[in-house]
Amino acid sequence: MTGAGVYLLPLSSSSSSSSPSLRFPSPPAYPLSRAPTGRGKGSIRTSGFADLRRAEPLRRRWRSAGVARGGGADVKSEPLDVSDSVPASIKLSDVASERVSPPPLPLEELDTHTWGGQWLSLLSSELDSFPKRWVIVLLCFSAFLLCNMDRVNMSIAILPMSAEFDWSPATVGLIQSSFFWGYLLTQIAGGIWADTVGGKTVLGFGVVWWSVATALTPVAAKIGLPFLLVVRAFMGIGEGVAMPAMNNILSKWIPVAERSRSLALVYSGMYLGSVTGLAFSPLLIHTYGWPSVFFSFGSLGTVWFAIWSSKAYSSPLEDPGLSSEEKNLITSKSVAREPVTTIPWRLILSKGPVWALIVSHFCHNWGTFILLTWMPTYYNQVLKFNLTDSGLLCVLPWLTMALSANIGGWIADTLVSKGLSVTTVRKIMQSIGFLGPAFFLTQLSHVHSPAMAVLCMACSQGTDAFSQSGLYSNHQDIGPRYAGVLLGLSNTAGVLAGVFGTAATGYILQHGSWDDVFKVSVTLYLAGTVVWNLFSTGEKILD
Repeated sequence: MTGAGVYLLPLSSSSSSSSPSLRFPSPPAYPLSRAPTGRGKGSIRTSGFADLRRAEPLRRRWRSAGVARGGGADVKSEPLDVSDSVPASIKLSDVASERVSPPPLPLEELDTHTWGGQWLSLLSSELDSFPKRWVIVLLCFSAFLLCNMDRVNMSIAILPMSAEFDWSPATVGLIQSSFFWGYLLTQIAGGIWADTVGGKTVLGFGVVWWSVATALTPVAAKIGLPFLLVVRAFMGIGEGVAMPAMNNILSKWIPVAERSRSLALVYSGMYLGSVTGLAFSPLLIHTYGWPSVFFSFGSLGTVWFAIWSSKAYSSPLEDPGLSSEEKNLITSKSVAREPVTTIPWRLILSKGPVWALIVSHFCHNWGTFILLTWMPTYYNQVLKFNLTDSGLLCVLPWLTMALSANIGGWIADTLVSKGLSVTTVRKIMQSIGFLGPAFFLTQLSHVHSPAMAVLCMACSQGTDAFSQSGLYSNHQDIGPRYAGVLLGLSNTAGVLAGVFGTAATGYILQHGSWDDVFKVSVTLYLAGTVVWNLFSTGEKILD
């Protein structure tokens, strides 16, 4: 029986044997005119059965069933139960007469010889071949993607919310800054927690905590302003532990030669999170209303946590599936191997480079957080874009940051690998991260078209992203064993900048102009440049 329109379908049979038996996997359907055949009459082979016959124990079973190796034995098939889903145009008698039924195999002989097992083996092999340290980096990247999605959605939703609840600019600034109240509380605590118990537990906790708070935001807003402020502060608590935990886990997994680009990739997750949040929030608000943004974004954290729990480990020494080659590569070039038991606060706070980190982080985050929380309002009030345009145009600066952060990371690692000192590289990259935004923000006072204003914003944010290869990489340089605590310290200052800067912007706009807002940011950028170049170092100063 041949013909282009007749196909051999995978059929299942059952055995009445009391021993465990194998239900054969379904091979791809072939037209019988093109189906691979054996050398003997009546022997039809598929790709799955061909692999089974290569195994000696299985060959003996086939012989005992009457299928000779290359012989011409005709095998009588047993009656088959055909599913109702088989098309009526297929004649069961025709299919059964062409079918060879191998005997059932015990489950213990089910190996990767089966058709489905081959695919599982191939998938497992591909995953195992991917460096595990970069699996950790990608998971941290996705966590930070969610982090900023959940953070920036308020900057879009605040426009219809303020109209619905009749909030003044000062009240909007208070709501925006309330996130930083909780964010401030958990910076140092998150660093201590991560350095002592490991980054996996702390980062997992943070993602779950802020995802729940995000989903509760619409409920709190409808209850009243005090409840909304508390929920936003709770959200800040969850996100506050994320950066110290990430810094801790990467200090253990990433060698020095890959530090800048790995951190740049993780932090670009924040920028792409802003892109995603700013792009999709207006669409969700327009279609389903502003509460939908918080419900939908908050639910994504559960998906991430399920993957994180099964794939991540706090250090290479804890990962039983890590190859010996990669483990040797990481541990031979990594200093931060064991969790710390005590924090030498007096020693840490006595170091000038630590204070350079703290001051520079404050100066950097003042401008960054203002743009993060107030940019949609700027586009709406000054450039006269509507809500949808405002969100979509905010995407451009964050896309620029994601691209330039990774470019800066590769440049920094390349310079280090070519022999330039880590100190020099960090100073160069952070100087770009300060002076670039300062220059482009000053140009906003002299442009008169919306297109040029958006371009200045994009260039400001793009050069700002070089900071990922500057001060954000420096914690692991000067004290890898205390990377979480150091980031907690410096980011506490950065959060204070967010608290004061975001609230102050609302006050300035109520009594002044956007030019005044940008002048404050430029002044702090210049101050940070001076402090960084005078006191920072790329050498390890803490054991």
